Amino acid sequence: MTAITHTRDWQQIDARHHLAPFTDYAALRKNGARVITQADGHYITDSDGHRILDAMAGLWCVNVGYGRQQLVDAASQQMAVLPYYNNFFKTTNQPIAVLSERLAALTPEGLNNVFYANSGSEANDTIIRMVRHFWTLQGQPEKRVIIGREYGYHGSTILSASMGGMVGMHQQAADVPGFAHVRPPYGFLYQGNLSEADFATTAASWLEDKITEIGADNVAAFVAEPIQGAGGVIIPPAGYLTKVEAICRAHDILFIVDEVITGFGRTGHWFASDYYGLNPDMMTLAKGLTSGYVPMSAVMVGDRVADKLIADGGEFYHGFTYSGHPVAAAVALANLQIIEDEKLIERVRDDTGPYLATALAPLVDHPLVGEVRSFGMLAAIELVKDKAGPVLFDPVGDVGVICRDHAIAGGMMMRAVRDGMIMSPPLTFGRADIDEAVRIATMAIDKTAADLRI
Repeated sequence: MTAITHTRDWQQIDARHHLAPFTDYAALRKNGARVITQADGHYITDSDGHRILDAMAGLWCVNVGYGRQQLVDAASQQMAVLPYYNNFFKTTNQPIAVLSERLAALTPEGLNNVFYANSGSEANDTIIRMVRHFWTLQGQPEKRVIIGREYGYHGSTILSASMGGMVGMHQQAADVPGFAHVRPPYGFLYQGNLSEADFATTAASWLEDKITEIGADNVAAFVAEPIQGAGGVIIPPAGYLTKVEAICRAHDILFIVDEVITGFGRTGHWFASDYYGLNPDMMTLAKGLTSGYVPMSAVMVGDRVADKLIADGGEFYHGFTYSGHPVAAAVALANLQIIEDEKLIERVRDDTGPYLATALAPLVDHPLVGEVRSFGMLAAIELVKDKAGPVLFDPVGDVGVICRDHAIAGGMMMRAVRDGMIMSPPLTFGRADIDEAVRIATMAIDKTAADLRI
């Protein structure tokens, strides 16, 4: 086999066979994919030798940064002892037993049981199965509708995408019956002149209205990301989440919290539910569980649901070949130990999270910026045509892509969601890394404004 040394050769090989996720295939095959060859610390390197500051932590997931030898060693050592065995035939493995105990201790009170999968999509698909099975066991099979929110992202399997609120995904056959959606607490678009407290009440009332419309006897659950990540880092007003949880309790509807992005320290707390004082019936975990080093997700199942499934459910006809994979569990345990030993959560809460907010704040004065918001190691910069209103660009999304491309060309990976510029850095980012990220983001916005002649 001839050695391949040129990026274009790699791109051509890739384009001949690889169908990448969330990709316009015609455009990618015309222009070629960026070939990532290496990662270390906070940087990824491509096949042309360009080092790019990864302000997205991969895909919201590399919480402890790249190149962690402890995680490599954990995987290697487990592979040498037990590289794989399934959990189907009344078997388990030692790492998964320890991890289950650890997660039950870390998550909010009452989430004492764990079901493992490989992605947030699979975990949320599992939740749908469990929720509907639970209500059938309760003698209420008509309680099937699950309410989510517009811009909510819960995965890309057909059911998890249907539960989410991404219209583009629904248009590609992910719009099966049994799901409904309400407006999110997106203050930038919907708050207007309301106070934060009044907006929290108004936004929560949208859920109450939807339950009334459908009928509480038909509603199985409400699902929410505490902070909507892929929907554009939508941060709720104070009090909103406790109000929607109370609405769920009043109508005997299960309350599900999706912490795939917000879990494991990203908000400066183990889980955003801790900050908001939530006690969900079920919780979705993934991404930061292993810092993305190997695939793994988990469903935390509250006592009410788990006790019913255990007592009356019989065999649960659901699972995956790799559920509870011993190597993934070993990596997850080592990853949690790094987060704890290096006090990364306290660092985000007390130092870098507030510093990121302060560093980004001056951007709100830029003529192209309608709002800047952040929470821990999550941030969004909304680009607008006119601050008054605000007036969005038409079509929405084109300007965000322009800005994203300027950022990447300038040496930083930043994501565009509609025309919002999104950052989700590793928890190991220091102040100097934040300064560099803000510098590049500012440069990208300036260049975008020049392109638009603003």
